[in-house]
Amino acid sequence: MNATNEVPCRQLLGGGLGTLALLACMFVACTNLNAREQAAPQSDSGIAGDDSDQPPPSGVSAAKTQDERMSQAWRTLTDAAGDVKHPQTRIQALAALGLMRSPRSEKMIADAMKDPDLDVRTAAALAAGQTKDRNLTTNLRDLLDDKEPEVAFTAAITLWKMGDKSGEDILMAVVDGDRSANPTLMNGTKHNISKDLHDPATMARLGALQGASILLGPFGFGITAFEYVRKSGGDLSRVAAIEQISQERTEPIHQELVAALGDKDLAVRAAAAKALADYHDAATSTAVYALLVDPKRPVRLTAAAAYLRTAGVAGPLPTTSARSSKQAH
Repeated sequence: MNATNEVPCRQLLGGGLGTLALLACMFVACTNLNAREQAAPQSDSGIAGDDSDQPPPSGVSAAKTQDERMSQAWRTLTDAAGDVKHPQTRIQALAALGLMRSPRSEKMIADAMKDPDLDVRTAAALAAGQTKDRNLTTNLRDLLDDKEPEVAFTAAITLWKMGDKSGEDILMAVVDGDRSANPTLMNGTKHNISKDLHDPATMARLGALQGASILLGPFGFGITAFEYVRKSGGDLSRVAAIEQISQERTEPIHQELVAALGDKDLAVRAAAAKALADYHDAATSTAVYALLVDPKRPVRLTAAAAYLRTAGVAGPLPTTSARSSKQAH
């Protein structure tokens, strides 16, 4: 990242990443991809060269009973999470798995934390954070010593949000920024602090990736996901609107979300499926399940996880404030 782009991006990150700030920061980051991203073959990107735009076999729609449909949904997620040839497929699967909290999804997330691809490990840490599943905290602590600063930083952020301060020294190193030149142990703590965590340009990029994980949701995270949505014509402003209105559980909003499952915009379809995960009526469940034959892989994966939620698989744990609010009522 050059000097002219670095300062605005740091200001955006320092002021909090709203939707517009995040998009601006990601446009900056898009022009400053590191060598690894520039050299990555297109077949691994999820944008071209794999089956992302091809629907699955027609047998998906033939499953009639709920058990058969659940089995198909799990198989859709398991196959994607185990796709050794395409890291972006695994990343998109992890984004979907973050919508659930079950022993089966937990194992797939934990296994992905050992993946050789750093972006997959990062996505696994983000997925663990989405689930708020404390059974994954031990796996996250192991990532604090990852050789890649992106992974260690994401694990530290995720643990902190879950009330675990194991990565506090890593976060402190980021706060120190370029004031500190010591790339080794900090304050006698056990984690190795990468010198990259003191580099403003590196941290601006990592901040953009963190924000992107929230905004881009079903499409994974980071620059590749952003490019996928952009090239596919995805309207992120409509996605943001769905995220907001879905917090109100009224029947008009419910019907609007069901209608959005048939939208021509892939990002809107995926966001609608995610938003409907907590509706357990048969009509909604059937409508979400229909997206398992969607031509776009991120939509299929999101629909698979959302369908399992509508069928009774547990979702992410509520936040502390949400739990307190429910107890108060």
